[in-house]
Amino acid sequence: MSVKIVSVAKQLPKHSRKTLEVLPFLDQWLISQDERFRRKVKKIFEGAAVDERYSIMDPVEVFTATSFEEKNNIYVREAINLGEKVLEKALKKANWKPQTLDYIITVSCTGIMIPSLDAYLINKLNLKQDIVRLPVTEMGCAGGVSGIIYAKKFLEANPNKRAALIAVEAPTATFQLEDFSMANIVSAAIFGDGSSCALLSSYEEDLGPKILAEEMYHFYNKEKMMGFQLTNSGLKMILDIEVPDTIATHFPEIIHPFLAKENLKIEDINYLIFHPGGKKIVQMVEEMFKELGKNIDETKEILRLYGNMSSATVLYVLEEIMKKNPQEGEKGLMLSFGPGFSAQRVLLEW
Repeated sequence: MSVKIVSVAKQLPKHSRKTLEVLPFLDQWLISQDERFRRKVKKIFEGAAVDERYSIMDPVEVFTATSFEEKNNIYVREAINLGEKVLEKALKKANWKPQTLDYIITVSCTGIMIPSLDAYLINKLNLKQDIVRLPVTEMGCAGGVSGIIYAKKFLEANPNKRAALIAVEAPTATFQLEDFSMANIVSAAIFGDGSSCALLSSYEEDLGPKILAEEMYHFYNKEKMMGFQLTNSGLKMILDIEVPDTIATHFPEIIHPFLAKENLKIEDINYLIFHPGGKKIVQMVEEMFKELGKNIDETKEILRLYGNMSSATVLYVLEEIMKKNPQEGEKGLMLSFGPGFSAQRVLLEW
Protein backbone atom coordinates (compact mmCIF):
# COMPACT_ATOMS: atom_id res chain seq x y z
CA MET A 1 0.00 0.00 0.00
CA SER A 2 1.36 3.41 -0.99
CA VAL A 3 0.22 6.99 -0.41
CA LYS A 4 -0.06 9.16 -3.52
CA ILE A 5 -0.64 12.83 -4.27
CA VAL A 6 -3.52 12.70 -6.74
CA SER A 7 -4.09 16.37 -7.57
CA VAL A 8 -2.88 19.86 -6.70
CA ALA A 9 -4.72 23.15 -7.26
CA LYS A 10 -4.21 26.82 -6.47
CA GLN A 11 -6.50 29.81 -5.88
CA LEU A 12 -5.41 33.45 -5.80
CA PRO A 13 -7.15 36.39 -4.08
CA LYS A 14 -8.91 39.00 -6.23
CA HIS A 15 -6.49 41.89 -5.58
CA SER A 16 -3.04 42.12 -7.17
CA ARG A 17 -0.39 44.71 -7.93
CA LYS A 18 2.85 44.74 -9.89
CA THR A 19 5.86 45.77 -7.81
CA LEU A 20 6.09 49.09 -9.68
CA GLU A 21 2.46 49.79 -8.73
CA VAL A 22 3.29 49.27 -5.04
CA LEU A 23 6.06 51.89 -4.97
CA PRO A 24 3.70 54.94 -4.75
CA PHE A 25 2.11 53.38 -1.65
CA LEU A 26 5.58 53.10 -0.14
CA ASP A 27 6.17 56.83 -0.78
CA GLN A 28 3.11 57.67 1.28
CA TRP A 29 3.91 55.13 4.01
CA LEU A 30 7.52 56.34 4.36
CA ILE A 31 6.76 60.06 4.18
CA SER A 32 8.05 60.66 7.73
CA GLN A 33 11.31 58.78 7.10
CA ASP A 34 14.53 60.30 5.76
CA GLU A 35 15.29 60.16 2.04
CA ARG A 36 18.14 57.67 2.35
CA PHE A 37 15.93 55.18 4.21
CA ARG A 38 13.12 55.61 1.66
CA ARG A 39 15.52 54.80 -1.18
CA LYS A 40 16.75 51.72 0.69
CA VAL A 41 13.22 50.39 1.19
CA LYS A 42 12.35 50.92 -2.48
CA LYS A 43 15.53 49.13 -3.50
CA ILE A 44 14.52 46.15 -1.33
CA PHE A 45 11.14 45.94 -3.06
CA GLU A 46 12.62 46.38 -6.53
CA GLY A 47 15.30 43.76 -5.88
CA ALA A 48 13.10 41.14 -4.22
CA ALA A 49 12.70 39.09 -7.45
CA VAL A 50 8.90 39.39 -7.09
CA ASP A 51 7.15 40.93 -10.10
CA GLU A 52 3.63 40.74 -8.71
CA ARG A 53 1.89 39.88 -5.46
CA TYR A 54 -1.72 39.03 -4.72
CA SER A 55 -3.65 40.12 -1.66
CA ILE A 56 -6.92 39.56 0.19
CA MET A 57 -7.00 43.37 0.56
CA ASP A 58 -6.68 46.28 -1.81
CA PRO A 59 -3.33 48.09 -1.27
CA VAL A 60 -5.23 51.07 0.14
CA GLU A 61 -6.55 48.78 2.90
CA VAL A 62 -3.08 47.31 3.52
CA PHE A 63 -1.58 50.77 4.02
CA THR A 64 -4.49 52.09 6.11
CA ALA A 65 -4.29 52.16 9.90
CA THR A 66 -6.74 49.51 11.09
CA SER A 67 -6.98 47.37 14.19
CA PHE A 68 -5.87 43.77 14.52
CA GLU A 69 -9.55 42.87 14.84
CA GLU A 70 -10.48 44.57 11.55
CA LYS A 71 -7.69 42.94 9.55
CA ASN A 72 -8.26 39.54 11.12
CA ASN A 73 -11.96 39.75 10.24
CA ILE A 74 -10.96 40.23 6.59
CA TYR A 75 -8.55 37.29 6.92
CA VAL A 76 -11.32 35.00 8.27
CA ARG A 77 -13.78 35.99 5.55
CA GLU A 78 -11.29 35.59 2.71
CA ALA A 79 -9.70 32.41 4.09
CA ILE A 80 -13.08 30.68 4.00
CA ASN A 81 -13.69 31.92 0.46
CA LEU A 82 -10.24 30.88 -0.83
CA GLY A 83 -10.34 27.56 1.02
CA GLU A 84 -13.69 26.61 -0.45
CA LYS A 85 -12.67 27.52 -4.01
CA VAL A 86 -9.30 25.77 -3.95
CA LEU A 87 -10.72 22.57 -2.44
CA GLU A 88 -13.46 22.50 -5.10
CA LYS A 89 -10.80 22.95 -7.82
CA ALA A 90 -8.67 20.09 -6.51
CA LEU A 91 -11.68 17.77 -6.17
CA LYS A 92 -12.74 18.55 -9.73
CA LYS A 93 -9.22 17.82 -11.01
CA ALA A 94 -9.23 14.44 -9.25
CA ASN A 95 -12.84 13.72 -10.20
CA TRP A 96 -13.63 13.05 -6.54
CA LYS A 97 -16.86 13.80 -4.72
CA PRO A 98 -16.48 15.80 -1.48
CA GLN A 99 -18.10 13.00 0.51
CA THR A 100 -15.21 10.66 -0.33
CA LEU A 101 -12.77 12.63 1.86
CA ASP A 102 -11.85 10.99 5.17
CA TYR A 103 -9.30 13.46 6.53
CA ILE A 104 -8.98 17.23 6.19
CA ILE A 105 -5.92 19.26 7.15
CA THR A 106 -5.99 23.05 7.02
CA VAL A 107 -2.77 25.04 7.29
CA SER A 108 -2.39 28.76 7.97
CA CYS A 109 -0.22 30.97 10.18
CA THR A 110 -1.26 34.49 9.11
CA GLY A 111 -4.50 34.90 11.04
CA ILE A 112 -6.53 33.48 13.89
CA MET A 113 -9.90 31.74 13.63
CA ILE A 114 -11.75 29.39 15.98
CA PRO A 115 -13.48 27.30 14.78
CA SER A 116 -10.74 26.65 12.24
CA LEU A 117 -11.11 26.76 8.47
CA ASP A 118 -11.75 23.02 8.17
CA ALA A 119 -14.99 23.34 10.17
CA TYR A 120 -16.33 25.87 7.66
CA LEU A 121 -15.29 23.70 4.71
CA ILE A 122 -17.15 20.71 6.15
CA ASN A 123 -20.36 22.75 5.98
CA LYS A 124 -19.60 24.55 2.71
CA LEU A 125 -18.95 21.33 0.78
CA ASN A 126 -21.13 19.01 2.89
CA LEU A 127 -18.21 16.75 3.81
CA LYS A 128 -18.96 13.55 5.73
CA GLN A 129 -19.89 13.96 9.40
CA ASP A 130 -17.18 11.61 10.67
CA ILE A 131 -14.33 13.25 8.75
CA VAL A 132 -11.14 13.63 10.81
CA ARG A 133 -9.96 17.25 11.18
CA LEU A 134 -6.46 18.62 11.76
CA PRO A 135 -5.98 22.40 11.81
CA VAL A 136 -2.28 23.44 11.78
CA THR A 137 -1.32 26.98 12.76
CA GLU A 138 2.23 27.35 13.96
CA MET A 139 4.35 25.70 11.23
CA GLY A 140 4.76 28.85 9.11
CA CYS A 141 6.31 28.45 5.66
CA ALA A 142 6.98 24.77 6.38
CA GLY A 143 3.27 24.06 6.84
CA GLY A 144 2.66 22.89 3.28
CA VAL A 145 5.22 20.09 3.46
CA SER A 146 4.28 19.40 7.09
CA GLY A 147 0.68 18.91 5.99
CA ILE A 148 1.82 16.41 3.36
CA ILE A 149 3.68 14.52 6.11
CA TYR A 150 0.64 14.46 8.42
CA ALA A 151 -1.65 13.30 5.61
CA LYS A 152 0.81 10.56 4.64
CA LYS A 153 1.02 9.28 8.22
CA PHE A 154 -2.79 9.10 8.49
CA LEU A 155 -3.26 7.40 5.13
CA GLU A 156 -0.39 4.98 5.72
CA ALA A 157 -2.18 3.80 8.85
CA ASN A 158 -5.57 3.74 7.13
CA PRO A 159 -5.75 1.94 3.76
CA ASN A 160 -8.40 3.00 1.25
CA LYS A 161 -8.82 6.51 2.62
CA ARG A 162 -8.53 9.98 1.11
CA ALA A 163 -7.19 13.24 2.53
CA ALA A 164 -7.28 16.92 1.61
CA LEU A 165 -4.58 19.40 2.59
CA ILE A 166 -5.65 23.04 2.23
CA ALA A 167 -3.14 25.86 2.81
CA VAL A 168 -4.47 29.43 2.96
CA GLU A 169 -2.17 32.33 3.77
CA ALA A 170 -2.54 36.12 3.88
CA PRO A 171 0.79 37.67 4.96
CA THR A 172 -0.48 41.12 3.92
CA ALA A 173 -2.88 40.91 6.88
CA THR A 174 0.19 40.89 9.15
CA PHE A 175 1.78 44.06 7.72
CA GLN A 176 2.59 46.49 10.56
CA LEU A 177 1.99 50.10 9.56
CA GLU A 178 3.97 51.58 12.46
CA ASP A 179 6.88 49.18 12.18
CA PHE A 180 9.83 50.35 10.06
CA SER A 181 12.09 47.43 10.99
CA MET A 182 13.91 45.44 8.32
CA ALA A 183 11.90 42.32 9.25
CA ASN A 184 8.61 44.08 8.47
CA ILE A 185 9.97 45.69 5.29
CA VAL A 186 11.62 42.56 3.90
CA SER A 187 8.55 40.41 4.62
CA ALA A 188 6.32 42.99 2.89
CA ALA A 189 8.66 42.92 -0.12
CA ILE A 190 8.77 39.13 -0.54
CA PHE A 191 5.38 37.91 0.70
CA GLY A 192 2.02 37.65 -1.07
CA ASP A 193 -1.32 35.98 -0.36
CA GLY A 194 -2.63 32.77 -1.85
CA SER A 195 -4.08 29.32 -1.28
CA SER A 196 -3.41 25.81 -2.50
CA CYS A 197 -4.75 22.31 -2.04
CA ALA A 198 -3.32 18.80 -2.41
CA LEU A 199 -5.43 15.63 -2.43
CA LEU A 200 -3.80 12.41 -1.23
CA SER A 201 -4.98 8.81 -1.29
CA SER A 202 -4.16 5.32 -0.05
CA TYR A 203 -6.49 3.69 -2.60
CA GLU A 204 -4.56 1.46 -4.98
CA GLU A 205 -6.56 2.67 -7.99
CA ASP A 206 -5.92 6.39 -7.35
CA LEU A 207 -2.99 7.62 -9.43
CA GLY A 208 -0.23 10.15 -8.74
CA PRO A 209 3.32 10.41 -7.44
CA LYS A 210 3.78 8.21 -4.39
CA ILE A 211 5.47 9.36 -1.21
CA LEU A 212 8.58 7.26 -0.66
CA ALA A 213 9.79 8.97 2.50
CA GLU A 214 9.21 11.98 4.73
CA GLU A 215 11.14 13.56 7.58
CA MET A 216 11.44 16.69 9.66
CA TYR A 217 14.79 18.19 10.67
CA HIS A 218 15.00 20.46 13.72
CA PHE A 219 17.71 23.06 14.27
CA TYR A 220 18.57 23.20 17.97
CA ASN A 221 18.27 26.52 19.85
CA LYS A 222 17.04 28.51 16.85
CA GLU A 223 13.46 29.21 18.01
CA LYS A 224 13.87 32.97 17.70
CA MET A 225 15.05 33.01 14.07
CA MET A 226 11.62 33.12 12.44
CA GLY A 227 8.00 33.48 13.47
CA PHE A 228 5.41 35.96 14.67
CA GLN A 229 5.13 37.99 17.85
CA LEU A 230 1.51 38.54 18.87
CA THR A 231 1.15 42.28 19.56
CA ASN A 232 -1.79 44.63 20.11
CA SER A 233 -1.52 45.63 16.45
CA GLY A 234 -1.45 42.06 15.15
CA LEU A 235 1.11 39.43 14.16
CA LYS A 236 4.54 41.06 13.99
CA MET A 237 7.09 39.32 11.76
CA ILE A 238 10.28 37.90 13.25
CA LEU A 239 12.88 37.25 10.54
CA ASP A 240 16.55 36.90 11.46
CA ILE A 241 19.09 37.97 8.85
CA GLU A 242 21.05 34.79 9.68
CA VAL A 243 18.37 32.48 8.20
CA PRO A 244 20.10 31.92 4.81
CA ASP A 245 23.50 31.27 6.41
CA THR A 246 21.98 28.92 8.99
CA ILE A 247 20.30 26.92 6.23
CA ALA A 248 23.55 26.81 4.27
CA THR A 249 25.47 25.46 7.27
CA HIS A 250 22.99 22.61 7.80
CA PHE A 251 22.16 21.94 4.15
CA PRO A 252 24.32 18.83 3.60
CA GLU A 253 22.89 17.21 6.73
CA ILE A 254 19.34 18.05 5.64
CA ILE A 255 19.63 16.54 2.17
CA HIS A 256 22.19 13.75 1.91
CA PRO A 257 21.38 11.50 4.92
CA PHE A 258 17.65 11.72 4.09
CA LEU A 259 18.26 10.47 0.56
CA ALA A 260 20.84 7.91 1.68
CA LYS A 261 18.20 6.13 3.76
CA GLU A 262 16.45 5.37 0.45
CA ASN A 263 19.76 4.41 -1.20
CA LEU A 264 19.65 7.59 -3.27
CA LYS A 265 21.92 10.53 -4.02
CA ILE A 266 20.98 14.02 -5.18
CA GLU A 267 22.00 12.93 -8.70
CA ASP A 268 19.03 10.51 -8.63
CA ILE A 269 16.53 13.33 -8.07
CA ASN A 270 14.84 14.66 -11.21
CA TYR A 271 12.76 17.50 -9.71
CA LEU A 272 13.53 19.88 -6.86
CA ILE A 273 10.29 21.14 -5.33
CA PHE A 274 11.71 23.85 -3.10
CA HIS A 275 9.74 26.46 -1.17
CA PRO A 276 10.68 29.97 -2.44
CA GLY A 277 11.36 31.61 0.91
CA GLY A 278 12.85 34.74 -0.62
CA LYS A 279 15.52 35.89 -3.06
CA LYS A 280 18.51 35.35 -0.76
CA ILE A 281 17.45 31.85 0.29
CA VAL A 282 16.60 30.91 -3.30
CA GLN A 283 19.98 32.16 -4.57
CA MET A 284 21.82 30.31 -1.83
CA VAL A 285 20.01 27.02 -2.49
CA GLU A 286 20.36 27.49 -6.25
CA GLU A 287 24.14 27.78 -5.91
CA MET A 288 24.29 24.63 -3.81
CA PHE A 289 22.11 22.64 -6.21
CA LYS A 290 23.98 24.02 -9.24
CA GLU A 291 27.16 22.44 -7.90
CA LEU A 292 25.25 19.16 -7.92
CA GLY A 293 24.00 19.66 -11.48
CA LYS A 294 20.42 20.57 -10.50
CA ASN A 295 18.21 23.65 -10.85
CA ILE A 296 15.24 25.18 -9.02
CA ASP A 297 13.81 27.08 -11.99
CA GLU A 298 10.17 26.39 -11.03
CA THR A 299 10.81 27.75 -7.53
CA LYS A 300 12.27 30.98 -8.92
CA GLU A 301 9.37 31.40 -11.31
CA ILE A 302 6.75 30.95 -8.58
CA LEU A 303 8.56 33.57 -6.46
CA ARG A 304 8.59 35.96 -9.43
CA LEU A 305 4.91 35.50 -10.27
CA TYR A 306 3.38 35.42 -6.78
CA GLY A 307 5.96 36.04 -4.06
CA ASN A 308 6.30 33.88 -0.97
CA MET A 309 2.78 32.81 0.12
CA SER A 310 4.08 31.02 3.21
CA SER A 311 2.81 27.43 3.57
CA ALA A 312 0.78 27.50 0.33
CA THR A 313 3.73 28.23 -1.96
CA VAL A 314 5.46 24.86 -2.17
CA LEU A 315 2.27 23.34 -3.60
CA TYR A 316 2.38 25.93 -6.40
CA VAL A 317 5.84 24.57 -7.27
CA LEU A 318 4.57 20.98 -7.05
CA GLU A 319 1.67 21.80 -9.38
CA GLU A 320 4.12 23.14 -11.99
CA ILE A 321 6.19 19.96 -11.76
CA MET A 322 3.09 17.76 -12.09
CA LYS A 323 2.09 19.69 -15.24
CA LYS A 324 5.28 18.41 -16.85
CA ASN A 325 3.91 14.83 -16.61
CA PRO A 326 7.09 13.27 -15.20
CA GLN A 327 8.06 9.83 -16.47
CA GLU A 328 7.47 6.68 -14.45
CA GLY A 329 10.28 6.19 -11.96
CA GLU A 330 11.34 9.85 -11.87
CA LYS A 331 11.77 11.31 -8.41
CA GLY A 332 11.10 14.66 -6.75
CA LEU A 333 12.33 16.19 -3.49
CA MET A 334 10.03 18.60 -1.64
CA LEU A 335 11.78 20.90 0.82
CA SER A 336 10.68 23.81 2.98
CA PHE A 337 11.87 25.69 6.06
CA GLY A 338 9.85 27.23 8.87
CA PRO A 339 9.70 28.43 12.47
CA GLY A 340 11.23 26.20 15.07
CA PHE A 341 13.66 26.44 13.22
CA SER A 342 13.02 23.38 11.05
CA ALA A 343 13.27 21.80 7.61
CA GLN A 344 10.58 19.52 6.19
CA ARG A 345 11.35 16.95 3.47
CA VAL A 346 9.22 14.66 1.31
CA LEU A 347 10.53 12.28 -1.35
CA LEU A 348 8.23 11.54 -4.29
CA GLU A 349 8.31 8.97 -7.07
CA TRP A 350 6.18 9.04 -10.22
